[in-house]
Amino acid sequence: MSDVIEFEKKGSIGVIIINNPPANALSFAVVKGIGQRITECMEDNDCVGAVVTGAGKMFVAGADISEFNVPRPADVPELEDVIKAIEDAPKPVIAAVNGLALGGGLELAMGCHYRLGAPKIVVGQPEVKLGLIPGGGGTQRLPRLAGVAKALEMIVEGEPINAQDALDHGVIDGVVEEDIVARAITFAEEKAVSGEAPRATGKVEDKIGDFDAGIFDQWRDKTLPKTKGQDAPGECINCIEVATNKPFAEGLKHERKVFVELRDGKKSKGMRHMFFAERSVAKIPDIGRDIVPMDINKAAIIGSGTMGGGIAMNFANAGIPVVVVDVAQDALDTGLGKVESNYAGSVSRGRLTQEKMNDRMGLIRGTTDYADIADADIVIEAVFENMDLKKQIFGELDKICKPETILASNTSTLDINEIAEATGRPGKVCGTHFFSPANVMKLLENVRTEKASKETITTIMKLAGTLRKIGVLVGVGDGFVGNRMLHVAARVAEFMVEEGAMPWQVDKVVTDYGFPMGPFQLNDLAGIDVRHAIRQEQMKLYGDRRQSVVLENIYQTGRYGQKTNGGWYTYEGGSRKGTPEPEIEAMILKTSEEMGVERREFSDEEILERYLYAIINTGAMVLEEGLAIRPSDIDVIWNFGYGFPRYWGGPMFAADLIGLPKILDKVSELHGEYGDWLKPSPLLKSLAEEDKGFGDFKG
Repeated sequence: MSDVIEFEKKGSIGVIIINNPPANALSFAVVKGIGQRITECMEDNDCVGAVVTGAGKMFVAGADISEFNVPRPADVPELEDVIKAIEDAPKPVIAAVNGLALGGGLELAMGCHYRLGAPKIVVGQPEVKLGLIPGGGGTQRLPRLAGVAKALEMIVEGEPINAQDALDHGVIDGVVEEDIVARAITFAEEKAVSGEAPRATGKVEDKIGDFDAGIFDQWRDKTLPKTKGQDAPGECINCIEVATNKPFAEGLKHERKVFVELRDGKKSKGMRHMFFAERSVAKIPDIGRDIVPMDINKAAIIGSGTMGGGIAMNFANAGIPVVVVDVAQDALDTGLGKVESNYAGSVSRGRLTQEKMNDRMGLIRGTTDYADIADADIVIEAVFENMDLKKQIFGELDKICKPETILASNTSTLDINEIAEATGRPGKVCGTHFFSPANVMKLLENVRTEKASKETITTIMKLAGTLRKIGVLVGVGDGFVGNRMLHVAARVAEFMVEEGAMPWQVDKVVTDYGFPMGPFQLNDLAGIDVRHAIRQEQMKLYGDRRQSVVLENIYQTGRYGQKTNGGWYTYEGGSRKGTPEPEIEAMILKTSEEMGVERREFSDEEILERYLYAIINTGAMVLEEGLAIRPSDIDVIWNFGYGFPRYWGGPMFAADLIGLPKILDKVSELHGEYGDWLKPSPLLKSLAEEDKGFGDFKG
């Protein structure tokens, strides 16, 4: 018998305990073991019922998704078949939901005849977040227990509910304060002697006949625009609708068909890849658990601009006092005023109470005196991208701050190794590259300098979690990881515009792929002046590589993007939604003519290939140079920092779906046009020639 299933007889009740730590996931072994023990209980004349529960603090946190595309052993039944066997069992089966019950865990519980829950349980059907629908009967049983409206909410949005909510909506039959297994055993005995037939969830019909007829279209109208490109949300709605108009058996059959199609499709594979990728970023190969991070009890930010203020909000939101430093009181007042305005906006939208706003503002203090931050545990510099200025600041901080203070830079492009050498504590210097707006974006690129201590790195990685960020460790290099890749792709986009495309055509292709905005929309948001400054710095690195003439021409007009109400697009009345500008189109045509370029049409397919392959090829270079630990780390950076569609799994995973030989052929072709901006990566070349993917890369 499987060692992941414990079994004991308590009087006349068989107790089946799932013990598959850490999450009691429904692996092949667990599913097989549950099925065997249920069969034994039903065949045992001395057994009058059964209880199913989880070991430890978990019931079942879901299916074992690592086995989703692994061939199922011949002797292992499908989960839905085991659940149906429980539901059809002639003796009462009680789910003692002792802890987290998600996905297949909740489906298992709903297949039982009755469900008792501990006071602090959380239950839900989050499969949609993996590009899936529930595949063990969840779309058919949950509306029968909770009603159609609640089932739509739980399954389409994928958000869990607590014990009281579950009780109120009929998902569980009772909340047990005492020993839940003992109570479940007594409950099973009571049901066995009552003479009542076990209550099969699939036969409960009253709630699926009582709902607003227009509810499904309402959910489609509300959900589908927000989840453009995803298949699972719409299918969740469809399957719940099937539960209301088809027999239970047909509903199960339909659900299974859709589940398998989604499970085997590229989009769910991409989302499952991201699930694991997020959990891998915290693993630093050369840093063990013996390295203890510093406590961060006080922080300081140098610079009160947009980034500085946003970073300060992160600390205040986490309950950490933070001091914001600026050279001038008026600049400081303006910056802190913006912070207060941001919080006030959250209050007005109902996302924050006035009391919490007051508490957070109380944790933020401004000063023009560096002496006020001498006792800070970490100081983050967030000033203008100028190397001399940053080195000056770090030199001053080194003299003022206590020896153990971590000095971090929020630079997005500059060499932090050089900045570190301006101090006498290079082991305490690192990068903390927040993404704008810093109080909203979840990504934090933590930059490991050559001399950074393991304690420093462990501390900033832990800090990311404290600030509710996804922290990814990267190395020092031009643009680190994300911006290094973005800048190359942005140039390729600019070159296409010089050769025949229009910015709005490129942006539409990129957003249709699933990005929240295209490269020119992003450029307007960040600022064409910022892009130009980065370009000037990179010209020092890359010498005579081709540069965009049209970008330079637009910069010279003073159109810097949204901040000036005009860049590649025009923003009427300060609107954030740009409209194509005839003046810019004329400038583009004139620039092409002056360059001697004969403009041509670009297909949408060609635009996407050139843009996406530029990202992928540069990502391969980043891996070669050791700036990223894993290809999946790059995927996380691009998902959380640049809005790469989660259902494609990030650029490196998407590359494997496309096929590296195809990408190599195209990049090799484009190398002749774009020079070293698209010089084929040796890593891309070697993997393609060996018929491997980035998933095979081991570093």
